[in-house]
Amino acid sequence: MSHHQLSTCGFSSALGVIAGKWKAAILWQIHCRPLRYGELRRLIPGISEKVLFEQLRAMESDGLIQREVFNEVPSRVEYSLTSAGASLNDAVHTMAEWGRKYRSEDTAS
Repeated sequence: MSHHQLSTCGFSSALGVIAGKWKAAILWQIHCRPLRYGELRRLIPGISEKVLFEQLRAMESDGLIQREVFNEVPSRVEYSLTSAGASLNDAVHTMAEWGRKYRSEDTAS
Protein backbone atom coordinates (compact mmCIF):
# COMPACT_ATOMS: atom_id res chain seq x y z
CA MET A 1 0.00 0.00 0.00
CA SER A 2 1.44 3.39 -0.95
CA HIS A 3 1.79 6.28 1.50
CA HIS A 4 -1.06 8.08 -0.28
CA GLN A 5 -3.34 5.04 0.05
CA LEU A 6 -2.50 4.75 3.76
CA SER A 7 -3.29 8.40 4.40
CA THR A 8 -6.60 8.28 2.53
CA CYS A 9 -7.83 5.06 4.19
CA GLY A 10 -7.96 6.81 7.58
CA PHE A 11 -5.56 4.49 9.37
CA SER A 12 -2.77 7.09 9.42
CA SER A 13 -5.18 9.66 10.81
CA ALA A 14 -6.26 7.31 13.59
CA LEU A 15 -2.68 6.42 14.51
CA GLY A 16 -1.69 10.08 14.43
CA VAL A 17 -4.31 10.93 17.02
CA ILE A 18 -3.08 8.29 19.48
CA ALA A 19 0.62 8.45 18.61
CA GLY A 20 3.02 8.46 21.50
CA LYS A 21 3.43 6.63 24.73
CA TRP A 22 0.63 8.10 26.83
CA LYS A 23 -2.54 8.91 24.88
CA ALA A 24 -3.90 5.37 24.84
CA ALA A 25 -3.29 5.11 28.61
CA ILE A 26 -5.09 8.41 29.19
CA LEU A 27 -8.03 7.28 27.02
CA TRP A 28 -8.23 4.01 28.94
CA GLN A 29 -8.26 5.72 32.33
CA ILE A 30 -10.91 8.28 31.39
CA HIS A 31 -13.22 5.78 29.66
CA CYS A 32 -14.90 4.64 32.89
CA ARG A 33 -15.64 8.04 34.38
CA PRO A 34 -14.49 11.66 34.31
CA LEU A 35 -11.19 12.15 36.15
CA ARG A 36 -9.31 15.05 37.64
CA TYR A 37 -5.73 15.86 36.71
CA GLY A 38 -4.33 14.55 40.02
CA GLU A 39 -6.26 11.29 39.66
CA LEU A 40 -4.78 10.79 36.20
CA ARG A 41 -1.26 11.41 37.55
CA ARG A 42 -1.76 8.70 40.17
CA LEU A 43 -3.35 6.23 37.73
CA ILE A 44 -0.63 6.58 35.07
CA PRO A 45 2.71 5.81 36.71
CA GLY A 46 5.74 7.38 35.08
CA ILE A 47 4.02 10.28 33.32
CA SER A 48 5.38 13.71 34.24
CA GLU A 49 3.13 16.67 35.04
CA LYS A 50 4.37 18.49 31.94
CA VAL A 51 3.72 15.57 29.60
CA LEU A 52 0.28 14.86 31.08
CA PHE A 53 -0.67 18.52 30.67
CA GLU A 54 0.57 18.56 27.05
CA GLN A 55 -1.18 15.30 26.18
CA LEU A 56 -4.47 16.42 27.71
CA ARG A 57 -4.33 19.70 25.76
CA ALA A 58 -3.55 17.85 22.50
CA MET A 59 -6.37 15.37 23.08
CA GLU A 60 -8.76 18.20 23.86
CA SER A 61 -7.68 19.98 20.68
CA ASP A 62 -8.25 16.76 18.71
CA GLY A 63 -11.78 16.50 20.12
CA LEU A 64 -11.13 13.27 22.06
CA ILE A 65 -11.67 14.63 25.55
CA GLN A 66 -13.46 17.56 27.08
CA ARG A 67 -12.29 19.64 29.99
CA GLU A 68 -14.97 20.86 32.37
CA VAL A 69 -14.23 23.54 34.95
CA PHE A 70 -16.56 23.60 37.94
CA ASN A 71 -17.21 26.94 39.61
CA GLU A 72 -16.14 25.86 43.08
CA VAL A 73 -13.55 26.95 45.62
CA PRO A 74 -11.02 25.52 45.13
CA SER A 75 -11.77 25.14 41.44
CA ARG A 76 -12.27 21.62 40.15
CA VAL A 77 -11.48 20.46 36.62
CA GLU A 78 -12.53 17.10 35.20
CA TYR A 79 -11.60 15.43 31.95
CA SER A 80 -14.03 13.11 30.18
CA LEU A 81 -14.29 11.41 26.80
CA THR A 82 -16.22 12.92 23.95
CA SER A 83 -18.16 10.60 21.66
CA ALA A 84 -15.15 10.62 19.30
CA GLY A 85 -12.87 9.69 22.21
CA ALA A 86 -15.20 6.87 23.27
CA SER A 87 -15.28 5.41 19.77
CA LEU A 88 -11.48 5.70 19.53
CA ASN A 89 -11.18 3.94 22.91
CA ASP A 90 -13.28 1.07 21.50
CA ALA A 91 -10.95 0.82 18.50
CA VAL A 92 -7.84 0.92 20.71
CA HIS A 93 -9.34 -1.81 22.92
CA THR A 94 -9.88 -3.97 19.84
CA MET A 95 -6.27 -3.40 18.78
CA ALA A 96 -5.05 -4.27 22.29
CA GLU A 97 -7.02 -7.52 22.21
CA TRP A 98 -5.48 -8.33 18.83
CA GLY A 99 -2.01 -7.58 20.25
CA ARG A 100 -2.52 -9.89 23.23
CA LYS A 101 -3.71 -12.70 20.95
CA TYR A 102 -0.85 -12.13 18.52
CA ARG A 103 1.71 -12.11 21.33
CA SER A 104 0.34 -15.32 22.87
CA GLU A 105 0.34 -17.08 19.47
CA ASP A 106 3.86 -15.82 18.79
CA THR A 107 5.20 -17.08 22.12
CA ALA A 108 3.39 -20.42 21.69
CA SER A 109 5.30 -21.22 18.50
